[in-house]
Amino acid sequence: MSENDLHDGHGQDQGTAHGHGQGHGHGHGDAHGEGEGHGHGKGAGHHHDHTHLDWAELAPLLTAQAETASPLYTEAAAWLAALAPASRVRRVLDFGSGPGVVTALLAEAFPEAEVVAVDATPELLALAQERAEARGLGDRVTTLRAELPADFDALGTADLIWASHSLHHIGDQQAALTSFAKVLNPGGIIALAEGGLPARHLPWNAGVGRPGLEARIDAAAADWFGEMRASLPDAKEEIDDWNALLTGAGLTPSGTRSFLSDVPAPLPAEVRGQIVAHYERQRGGLVESLAADDRAALDRLLDPADPLSLHRRPDLFLLTARTVHTARKDG
Repeated sequence: MSENDLHDGHGQDQGTAHGHGQGHGHGHGDAHGEGEGHGHGKGAGHHHDHTHLDWAELAPLLTAQAETASPLYTEAAAWLAALAPASRVRRVLDFGSGPGVVTALLAEAFPEAEVVAVDATPELLALAQERAEARGLGDRVTTLRAELPADFDALGTADLIWASHSLHHIGDQQAALTSFAKVLNPGGIIALAEGGLPARHLPWNAGVGRPGLEARIDAAAADWFGEMRASLPDAKEEIDDWNALLTGAGLTPSGTRSFLSDVPAPLPAEVRGQIVAHYERQRGGLVESLAADDRAALDRLLDPADPLSLHRRPDLFLLTARTVHTARKDG
């Protein structure tokens, strides 16, 4: 959604960030990603600041992105319900919940469970609670303000943990997974939404600047991500082999699937607005890493008066994929 995802290049939006929407997703210059992922500390809007984003300010964008990706997350939640029968799941933790779009979807997929939205931002937790109450889920959805890894002991136990584009905001991912494993009840499942495919919005030749602009933005975002990871406390350089990391935490991998978010042209106005906001953040967050002609192309894309701008072009679309890795605690 992370909503939990502003999307990262590793999630949805590179430059968006958290991924809350699942989620805080993080971003290269952006944030949550509810898209879906809020990592906490998720990321930073500029290269000189990798740790501070105003998640409360980003809440409307995080919510909109997560709502757009809701079909993807609904499908993922149904898959998890098949892996972990709903009748056996009594407590769910949504780590990096952001404004709670995916929290509510999890509550609907597991109708007998208490679902806890876990985030470090009080304003986002308030939105998660409001959303749950509006959907008639307020009696089963609660919130918990926590900053990981410091607050693992505050989480309590769970039968299912959902972490979307949030784990990569913890420096020592293996240690974090080991701590999550301790939280799981025997037979419980952890689901990590990490990886997938960067979002695409434009044809390869968009008629603005050199063809392949989005690929070059991805490259700059990947550098940003590496710098962000290296700057985290206790950062460890690890291969992102999630099954190996989950196994190293004492868990048994139980399946990996990718889910597609596909909104073809012509786009609804609200989705177009999300893409404009994403590129505005990319333009600000990655400005130092892009060539002058690519910065000029982004300026054209963001100019409402330009007939080929994001505001006006009829071929704008949204296509991305989220990958979910699962593992079970034996016992």
